[in-house]
Amino acid sequence: MIPTEDASARKREIEEKLKQEQETLAFIRENMEKSDQLTKGMVSILSSFESRLMQLENSIIPVHKQTENLQRLQENVDKTLSCMDHVISYYHVAKDTDRIIREGPAGRLDEYLACIAKIQKAVEYFQDNNPDSPELNTVKARFEKGKELLEAEFRSLLTRYSKPVPPILILDTISVDEDMELQEEVVLEHLPEAVLQDIICISGWLVEYGRNQDFMNVYYQIRSSQLDRSIKGLKDHFRKNSASSGILYSPAVQTKRKDTPTKKAPKRPAGYDHDPRVKHSSDVLNEKHGAAAGKDDVLDIEIDSYIHCISAFVKLAQSEYALLTEIIPEHHQKKTFDSLIQEALNNLMLEGDNIVFAARRAIERRDYSAILTIFPILRHLKMNKSEFDSTLQGTAASTKNKLPTLITSMETIGAKALEEFADSIKNDPDKEYNMPKDGTVHELTSNAILFLQQLLDFHETAGAMLASQVLGDTYNIPLDPRETSLASSYTSDFNKRLLSTYICKVLGNLQLNLLSKSKVYEDSALSAIFLHNNYNYILKSLEKSELIQLVTVTQKRAESFYRELIEQQIDMYQRSWLKVTEHLTDRNMPVLQPGAKLKDKERQVIKDKFKGFNDGLEELCKTQKGWAIPNKEQRDFIRQAQKKVVSDAYRNFLQRCANISFTKNPEKYLKYQPEEVEEMIEKLFDTSA
Repeated sequence: MIPTEDASARKREIEEKLKQEQETLAFIRENMEKSDQLTKGMVSILSSFESRLMQLENSIIPVHKQTENLQRLQENVDKTLSCMDHVISYYHVAKDTDRIIREGPAGRLDEYLACIAKIQKAVEYFQDNNPDSPELNTVKARFEKGKELLEAEFRSLLTRYSKPVPPILILDTISVDEDMELQEEVVLEHLPEAVLQDIICISGWLVEYGRNQDFMNVYYQIRSSQLDRSIKGLKDHFRKNSASSGILYSPAVQTKRKDTPTKKAPKRPAGYDHDPRVKHSSDVLNEKHGAAAGKDDVLDIEIDSYIHCISAFVKLAQSEYALLTEIIPEHHQKKTFDSLIQEALNNLMLEGDNIVFAARRAIERRDYSAILTIFPILRHLKMNKSEFDSTLQGTAASTKNKLPTLITSMETIGAKALEEFADSIKNDPDKEYNMPKDGTVHELTSNAILFLQQLLDFHETAGAMLASQVLGDTYNIPLDPRETSLASSYTSDFNKRLLSTYICKVLGNLQLNLLSKSKVYEDSALSAIFLHNNYNYILKSLEKSELIQLVTVTQKRAESFYRELIEQQIDMYQRSWLKVTEHLTDRNMPVLQPGAKLKDKERQVIKDKFKGFNDGLEELCKTQKGWAIPNKEQRDFIRQAQKKVVSDAYRNFLQRCANISFTKNPEKYLKYQPEEVEEMIEKLFDTSA
């Protein structure tokens, strides 16, 4: 059993806890009641706030809507006012821009273009909104006036700043200076940069807004004139300096030279290989016309001038095209360029035609040396044709064909001259008064060889010239299958063979003519000396000028052939001495017995032999001393050979007659000692002796 005290204590403890719990429960109830009261109060407040908020909303929303409407109206008013200001501004554009338009764009292009833009917008506005208004006509007129002034400014800038390119600058552009290790490209600046930018700006506006292409005509007319003046200025400069001193001055290049000379020889256009040995005179083949040397120099200057002008045209045209591409719209560039170069190109082609015409007239007068004026020009044209064609790419066919037409014309007249020259060599008349009295080289020979030597300097041009006329059949040259289609397809080897055959034809005609001319001489020995001199001159000239290499392309034995001809004429000449040496032979010589006395008839035979020898020797030496053998080697050879033949025969004759008493006056018949005979022969062919 639980003790009573413990039970009482337990009971008291439970009662205390119960009391505490009751107190807590009462506290909670009290708080719950307060919370319910607060909740009811809050609900009441919120309900009141909601009611008031709904009342406020019902009052504010109409006001807000009215405010929005007022703001929208305000914005509409502002926009309307702004549009009105904008529209009104169009009505004032003409007045606002009047001063700037009247004064023009000079010096203030940007400001001027801004005014033009305003006027353009006004035109567009009135066209769209009020096409019948007088203001439209006003702004249209102002726009057209502005455009006219822009066009005038375009013309003015081009006219004022477009200048001919100085001749020395052109020469530096087209020249190749061999003394310079690095050839710097010379840049041609046709317009100042600031001016160029203004012109480009005006051009762009006229194309985009002005709807005007007239300025392109203005452009090509002004630039065409400057291009032509540049070339003419070069021509005048070249003639003046070449005629006065033979020197062209080019300070721009001199500053780059290491030795810094004060003068320099005329520079040659790139691709122009000029040989100073080549003369272009119409009289160069005729020495007796030496008085025409001044005319020759003028002709040389004309040819060099024309060659320089051709090269200058190419460079200047290329430079003009580069400038044009910055100013003219792309789809108009080729046409404008075509028009721009016409005047200068036509003048060059006309000058070329005049050269061809002059050559044709000279050939009609049988002055075939005139063809030599064609060769350097034709070679230069053909060497520069590819660059010429590239420069003219995109131009009209008539423009592109100008140079090929000139080349064809030159080739045609050149080939004709070559053919007629060959015929003239064959048909040159045998005039007695025109034959050299001393049997030296005939003028026809020297002229023909000089002509051929000058052809050698232009062998490629001459060969192509002959090939262009399809002369293979004329010369019976076997053609390679690849060479039978067109003249333009002829290979360089074929051209070389063609020229070789032509030269051989001229030489063959010359030989035939010389044979005919030699018959004019009554003395066969002089005829032989004449042929010997001419054949030897031909051979030496061929060897010296390297013509022999070209001849042997088709005539392998050309050199030995001429040597054989020379030897034949030497033999023919030596036969003239037979009438001297025949007196020294044993023919009719009496048979002498030791101690036997000669009969009168036998003595007379010996006397006649001596007399015949002496008279013949004196006559030949007197006659042949006036003859000439210009070549020292050949002259010495013939003398030595003749001395040996005559002196040996004379010595043998003297030995046979040494112990024979055939006369009481031996000095009358023994007039010459062998040494004296040799001295007499040594003086042959020496007009100064």
